[in-house]
Amino acid sequence: MRETSSVADTYSGSPGNIHSQLDVMGDPGRTGRYGEYGGRYVPEPLMAACLELENEFRLAWADDDFHNQLDSILRSYGGRPTPVTECGRLSERIGVRVLLKREDLAHTGSHKINNVTGQALLARRMGKNRLIAETGAGQHGVATATAAAFMGMECTVFMGEVDTLRQELNVFRMELLGANVVAVKSGSKTLKDAVNEALREWVSTCETTHYCVGSVMGPHPYPWIVRELQRVVGDEARDQCRQLLGGQDPDWVVACVGGGSNAAGTFAGFTDTSSNLVGVEAAGGAAITHGTPGILHGMLSNLLQDDTGQILEAKSISAGLDYPGIGPEHAYLASVGRARYESANDDEVVKAFCQLSELEGIIPALESAHAVAWVIREAGKVIPFGSTVLITLSGRGDKDVSQVRDILRKSKNDNEEGRVQVG
Repeated sequence: MRETSSVADTYSGSPGNIHSQLDVMGDPGRTGRYGEYGGRYVPEPLMAACLELENEFRLAWADDDFHNQLDSILRSYGGRPTPVTECGRLSERIGVRVLLKREDLAHTGSHKINNVTGQALLARRMGKNRLIAETGAGQHGVATATAAAFMGMECTVFMGEVDTLRQELNVFRMELLGANVVAVKSGSKTLKDAVNEALREWVSTCETTHYCVGSVMGPHPYPWIVRELQRVVGDEARDQCRQLLGGQDPDWVVACVGGGSNAAGTFAGFTDTSSNLVGVEAAGGAAITHGTPGILHGMLSNLLQDDTGQILEAKSISAGLDYPGIGPEHAYLASVGRARYESANDDEVVKAFCQLSELEGIIPALESAHAVAWVIREAGKVIPFGSTVLITLSGRGDKDVSQVRDILRKSKNDNEEGRVQVG
């Protein structure tokens, strides 16, 4: 494998003066490096494809016509801008003011539509007529299949067999949209393995196929491209919060993190403010807390791995967060102290899922419920009472309702059996 040369960035200072020290979440340059993280670790056949993609994206991103077309589709088709909703009852319950950036209200039910619309437009500009994608919870797959249908392109989605079983609704949605869903049966049969298969497919078809990566991961330029396409979330949220808060920014900005695209897009709007940035990982993954630097899927980032460098399986109630790594820019933000990364366990997530549903009439995706769970747990502790917290609700929970129902039923049955045995 080859890797592009790197330039290490440095930063010292507090969130308030970070922007004057370093262009955080800016253009990583041709090296695709965020400090020591990132880069481009790919086999020879993909080096040319990555370089072509970077060059074409730079041209497109500097083109007003491309931006106008993307913005128009996101408004008329994607449902932008999404609102910021104040959660009065939850706020009263936990003692902090909670605002939700409602990406669950975007077309297809998550933030994923922002990224895939941009990548599909770019692919069409490059003369590619087919999209491939990996997916865990299925939301990225649904969004990719949607964009392909909208633009008249072929689509193949790779999904771990385990995830196809727990996300049957999204599998059917992708097939209904005309996509070919390939169940990956190798390895742990989850998101990591779906990425492996998508990369193998791209190697052999890159002349006619664009690999629509779903998160801020993979070889450069993908982490940068996906973050820029998701930046609309943070830019909108910053302006909306300032209107709600009399020109002020929220004290805390919180988002769930697997690979980390919704968090990266959100954070991009707030890195030059005094807001505290928090990414919440699954406790059974938590690549920032438990990981070490390593190379996977074309990038150098924090990964779950053993002493010999073998990748360990991440475990999460959420199919979208069971990835054994994190986007390289997140690893960098953690290393310089601009963002902190915490975790929530499965029990906390289910409780938060139910609590937001009951108090606010908003059913969150299990991924998003990780961010909600952390805020509920830390209100009055890490988060001082009276603080204002913006949570990015990255997706809606329709896809997870059956899974949560089964979990709650099992818990109820176990409790009843326990009472009988005690009696």
